Amino acid sequence: MTAAGEFALVDHHVHGVVTADLDQAGFEGLLSESPWPAPPGTTMFDSQLGLAVRRWCAPVLGLEPSAPAEDYLARRAALGASEVNRRLLRAAGVAAWLVDTGYQGGRLTTPEQLAQASGAPARHIVRLEAVAEQVARAGTSAAGFADALARALAGAVASAGAVGFKSVAAYRHGLGLDPARPAPAQVTAAAGRLLAAIEAEPEPGRARVEDPVLLRHLAWHAIDSGLPLQFHVGFGDPDVRLHRGNPSLLHDFLLATRPAGTPVMLLHCYPYHREAGYLAHVFPHVYMDVGAALNHVGARSAAVLAEALELTPLHKMLYSSDAFGLPELHYLGAAGFRRDLSRVTSAFVADGAWAAADAGRAAELIGSANAVRVYRLGDR
Repeated sequence: MTAAGEFALVDHHVHGVVTADLDQAGFEGLLSESPWPAPPGTTMFDSQLGLAVRRWCAPVLGLEPSAPAEDYLARRAALGASEVNRRLLRAAGVAAWLVDTGYQGGRLTTPEQLAQASGAPARHIVRLEAVAEQVARAGTSAAGFADALARALAGAVASAGAVGFKSVAAYRHGLGLDPARPAPAQVTAAAGRLLAAIEAEPEPGRARVEDPVLLRHLAWHAIDSGLPLQFHVGFGDPDVRLHRGNPSLLHDFLLATRPAGTPVMLLHCYPYHREAGYLAHVFPHVYMDVGAALNHVGARSAAVLAEALELTPLHKMLYSSDAFGLPELHYLGAAGFRRDLSRVTSAFVADGAWAAADAGRAAELIGSANAVRVYRLGDR
């Protein structure tokens, strides 16, 4: 902890930034989790996130705070994507990025490119379902799928020096999975169904890993590896059914995996951040963050963060932005989290509930120390 509001951040779940120049539609399309444009006569800037971009990002690009949207987009176009990315990523002041490359990676910077643009190191997080789909499309048999998958996941970790796994089971089925490890025969049968679906729909992206047996198999593989396993929770695009992304649905899985001790990381969590805080409170291997939600709730972000802190032990919460595509999201996530955590903990100190040293300890743990410890970043 340095001066008030200044403390180190490790972003333990983030994506790359778009490298191409964006027109208004392209920019606004990344300002929302909705895939559909704003109604005629309106704009995606008419949102908490849009207002935050104009208020906080405009000065980084050389504009007055809350500059009009058209001026902001014109300035962005004049600077070009490379310079916009450099300014905003470096202004974020993040010490390290842990990057999920499993979604639309072809249009985003790689972790190595993100590191170069930001001046901070970046490490890989392997998305389980993406690797499984690559294996299935590579021509394996149902009987050979499990072994081929194990080799591919081990190779992905080794080649990239990955520090964790990510599951999007919440999108594909929901978090209410049978907690038991599936039997080999179940995995082979499920792999056969996936291969048949790919043969019927060969276009990439049409046939996906969404069978709960395969999702369970992937989760248990990650647990066996000992590397932290991230689960998407709650808030996301329309592909997720929100009620199926409630982390309390993982309760029995968490009971089953507790003896292994592998860290389970609950990402984003809104509007279930209190449920996630409870799970982090009662299970020794469970951690949580409020990720992307803080950017999207804008001026209410400090209130959401305060709610997340109600039950979550200080050594169980991490920082993440879940920023995707726009470097504005990487910057807003970091600047906003520093501002919010300082605001919330300063109020605790002012009320006499915490000592100033307690606020400093919270910032150190949540900002970076928990991520360094859980992902063993100091050992790699």
